[in-house]
Formats: sequence, C-alpha cells, structure tokens
Amino acid sequence: MSKGIFLVTGGSRGIGEAIARDAAAQGYHVLLTYAGDAAAADRVVSAITSAGGEATAIQADTGDGAHVARLFAQVDRLGTLAVMVYNGGIVGAVGPLVDQDDATLAKVVDVNLTGALTCSREAVRRMSTRLGGDGGSIILISSRAAGLGAPNQHVWYAATKGGIDSLTLGLGKEVAAEGIRVNGVSPGPIATDIHLPGHLERIRDALPMKREGTPAEVSAVVMFLVTEAASYVSGTTIQVAGAR
Repeated sequence: MSKGIFLVTGGSRGIGEAIARDAAAQGYHVLLTYAGDAAAADRVVSAITSAGGEATAIQADTGDGAHVARLFAQVDRLGTLAVMVYNGGIVGAVGPLVDQDDATLAKVVDVNLTGALTCSREAVRRMSTRLGGDGGSIILISSRAAGLGAPNQHVWYAATKGGIDSLTLGLGKEVAAEGIRVNGVSPGPIATDIHLPGHLERIRDALPMKREGTPAEVSAVVMFLVTEAASYVSGTTIQVAGAR
C-alpha cells in the first residue's frame, strides 16, 4: 500500500530523478513534473514501474500559476499528499547581471522562487492538520550559490535561492504546529546538466573534496528528512556541498 503521494518537481533528470526513484523505492506513489522533455519523464516512470513502484508524470511549468493549479488537481486525483519536494530550478544565461534582460530575470524568479511559494502554499493547504490534513513534509531544494553569490555567473539565480532559504526558515516556523515539517537541502556542485560543458572539470581541483557530488548524495539527505528519524528537524537547510 502506498505511503501517499510524493510530489517532486523537475523529476525527470538529475537530482529530481534520483529523488523520484528513491521515493518510489520507499513505497510512495511518485508524481513527478517535467518542463518539456516528456521522453525523459516517461523513462523515469517506466524505470520506477518496472521495479514495482508507482509513478505518474505531468507536464508543468511551475512558474505559471495555472500550471500549478492543474498540478495540484492531479495530486488530489491520485490521493493524499505526503511529501512535496520543490526541485524545479533554472539558471538562465551565464554572465554578469548587467548583461541580462528583463525576460531572463523574470523567468528565473518565476520558476525558482514564485513557483516554490505557490507550490508550498498548495502543499500546506492539503497537509495542514489545522485545515483537516494529515501533516506532511516539504523539502525545498536550494543551492550553495545562495551563500556564495555566484558573481559573474548568475547572481539572479543565487538571489532566488537565497529566497528559498528564507522561505524554508519562515514557513517552517509558520506551520510547525500544523503537522508539517519544512526543510531545505542546499547542494554544491553536483554532476547534472545544469552546468555548462566543462565547468565542473575546471573547478574540480578548487573544491575541498576535489570532486563534485552526485544526485544520489543529495537524494539521500532528502529521503532522511522525510523519515521519522528527522521528526524534530524543521526550518533548517542542510548543505550537501562537500565543505564548499
């Protein structure tokens, strides 16, 4: 019997895919979103179901309120929301802020921060014991860029992830008495395709551990945070960044 619905945005590749696979292995029905690559999402769903798990994929631009409403309507059709992991995030271009246009900045803010706010709001509406829910866990994926600033790379991305850290702290306090734990996970350089080709190789020797992390290492922390072993952990962000 399923433990409930485990929603992971951006679940068709990288960190999101690792989380989706691990959640399914733990007995959740995984609902994963994808922005545009339906084939990649279908491959994740197929891998999960072939291993005996339950998974559903839905296309959603989480920076669009109408898409968020459609996403949570699907959650309600599938069952009871137990976990929501907001993993959706985009960088946009790479370079100094002075070179970026309004459209790039707006899109990054919409997907990375506004989407986290609206998805968290909808998750609380379904999980809150004050509102008749069973409680649950919200995990917000941040980035070490929030603490480093990412100058001359993508300070706008870092700024949105700083907002994620504030959301984690504030919402964690706000719903602590409503059966909901809110935590963040802040990855450092992880081997995913969010990085430009060659970037990880160029910075590897400067990293404290002399290597980048893996999606599985991030997922392991996420999965810890949704267990009873983390029952008194809320409102905090855990760095998975190899001492960076």
